[in-house]
Amino acid sequence: MTSAITIDHISKSFILRHNRAFGIKARFLSVFNASKRERKEHFQALQEISFNVARGEALGLLGPNGSGKSTLLQIIAGILKPTSGKLITRGRVAPLIQLGVGFNPEITGLENIYLNASLYGFRNKEVKNRLEKIIDFAEIGSFIDTPLKHYSSGMQMRLGFSVATHLDPDIMLADEILAVGDQAFQEKCLRKIVELRQNGMTLILVSHSYDQVQRFCDQFIQLESGKIINSGVTSNVHIADI
Repeated sequence: MTSAITIDHISKSFILRHNRAFGIKARFLSVFNASKRERKEHFQALQEISFNVARGEALGLLGPNGSGKSTLLQIIAGILKPTSGKLITRGRVAPLIQLGVGFNPEITGLENIYLNASLYGFRNKEVKNRLEKIIDFAEIGSFIDTPLKHYSSGMQMRLGFSVATHLDPDIMLADEILAVGDQAFQEKCLRKIVELRQNGMTLILVSHSYDQVQRFCDQFIQLESGKIINSGVTSNVHIADI
């Protein structure tokens, strides 16, 4: 089976800077007080991570806060570059990592749809064919012609989710954002993801909930301190009906 995502010995490290002195006064004081001097710390967020996700498969990433889940997802999305290792993705990637990223608060919701879709490589003519479905799914009504800065955070999230899921993604990356809006809208989002999966979309889902991973995913990987400590097949192999 063709791989949609190949992760080959990916590692990611950061340099954390403590007591960074920005002003002249702070720099002067640090000369006489060791506790105020800048200190650099090497932080290893991911260590030698390797796995493949087949086309159409769903993989759940489990682990506590700080385990490296979100860092790994950002690398797959192309937001971060790995320190070492190799990443291959095949197809259009929809990163539902922070809904609304790429939106401009000064222009209308409608204009933002075209702007955001252009980041996925869509032309205006292609977006126009999907426009009605995107607006209807987001449930923002007449606000579509209002500048985004007047939207509530929930409205922005709904619009971001609607745009990403109506642009035929081959791979969806979801980071704890399946709970969008009220309960009714959440269920609609979950049904949309099931629909996309049934049409062959590959899914990587970051979650603290093993039950949620069981519901949506075929395989799981458990991370701790940047390392894979467990992996395997979820007990619920097939996509659950909602």
